[in-house]
Amino acid sequence: MQLGMIGLGRMGGNIVRRLMRDGHSCAVYDNNPAAVLALGGEGAVTSLDLADLVRQLSAPRAVWVMLPSGAITEAAVQALGELLSPGDVIIDGGNSNFKDDVRRAQELAAKDIRYIDVGTSGGVWGLERGYCLMIGGDRDSVQRLDPIFKTLAPGIGEIDRTPGRAQRQSTAEEGYLYTGPAGSGHFVKMVHNGIEYGLMQAYAEGLDILKGVAQEVIPAERRYDLDLADITELWRRGSVVSSWLLDLSATALAEDPQLKGYSGHVEDSGEGRWTIMAAIEEAVPTDVLSAALYTRFRSRQDHTFAEKLLSAMRKQFGGHQEPQKG
Repeated sequence: MQLGMIGLGRMGGNIVRRLMRDGHSCAVYDNNPAAVLALGGEGAVTSLDLADLVRQLSAPRAVWVMLPSGAITEAAVQALGELLSPGDVIIDGGNSNFKDDVRRAQELAAKDIRYIDVGTSGGVWGLERGYCLMIGGDRDSVQRLDPIFKTLAPGIGEIDRTPGRAQRQSTAEEGYLYTGPAGSGHFVKMVHNGIEYGLMQAYAEGLDILKGVAQEVIPAERRYDLDLADITELWRRGSVVSSWLLDLSATALAEDPQLKGYSGHVEDSGEGRWTIMAAIEEAVPTDVLSAALYTRFRSRQDHTFAEKLLSAMRKQFGGHQEPQKG
């Protein structure tokens, strides 16, 4: 199939590469000409601007926006709404607020332009591992673009099948799922990221305790000099706390056992805050997720080993770099 991609950063560029590797055709645009030329050299059709991108595509067009959430994505969607034709589709694969998706879908429907919101998880590893896709919006358009989503998703792979699922008709096992009307995809991804905060915080605090037991304030007979790189590697092998986040922690500690390359400054990307706001609206208690979010706020003032590990995990799975000191 043919797809237009706007935004060729850490994830957008690799989404294009994964699609082209499976035989799909991609037209690309980014405000960084070097990124456009690089993908052009790999087989993508290059574009000078949004209007040029739209001209490169055949109707009914599908254009994927992979930009930072907020004003940049909003501007791109609004511009595409003026350039596209009835029956065309806009896909927002970034981390937009699901409430914005609901509004955009309604506005674009008046022009008979379809809108799909895709919560995309996979970070810098998605090119090889695939992307977990949570898809909301126009059902007919989602079904038409199924070959795109199927290529991007990880597939069943070697993961054991869940007992009791044999009779269920769902693409969930393949790593992508239509979740419902506009906004539902980003709502599911929002809560996914809120949970991610909590899981990362649990690992970070636990490993901080293991590190802290070597302090002189601990009685000598209970003072242990533990190798955290070896312990995280150990836990990867048959432990009930094994996970991809633990894999990434083990990688970070193997590369930098003291995490000297990290300050401990940990940003929050928005979804964690929105998850807590949704919980408040629904009157759902979220003690762990709230505490994890507040720890990220605190990390910008006082850095602990746990916060360095959080920063290390974010770099490992998403390529997130710590802010440069002014």
